[in-house]
Amino acid sequence: MAGQEDPVQREIHQDWANREYIEVITSSIKKIADFLNSFDMSCRSRLATLNEKLTALERRIEYIEARVSKLALQLGLGDVDSFISRYSFIHIVR
Repeated sequence: MAGQEDPVQREIHQDWANREYIEVITSSIKKIADFLNSFDMSCRSRLATLNEKLTALERRIEYIEARVSKLALQLGLGDVDSFISRYSFIHIVR
């Protein structure tokens, strides 16, 4: 009886189909996990670089503020905040 499958044969075929399906799902999950790990590392690296740049900019701003403060005092213009508020060409958000 070539047209009919034995129940055991059918169960075996179904088992193999299930195993193949599970393998596809497992493989897809692994690919997603690999992508997410790669994305995480890339983001961490970019954020570290951005943090370094921001730190350098903060240092430069502190240096410039100190220079402006010193210049304002030398010119008798008072402290930096009053100098800035009088001449308001620089807007500092605090």
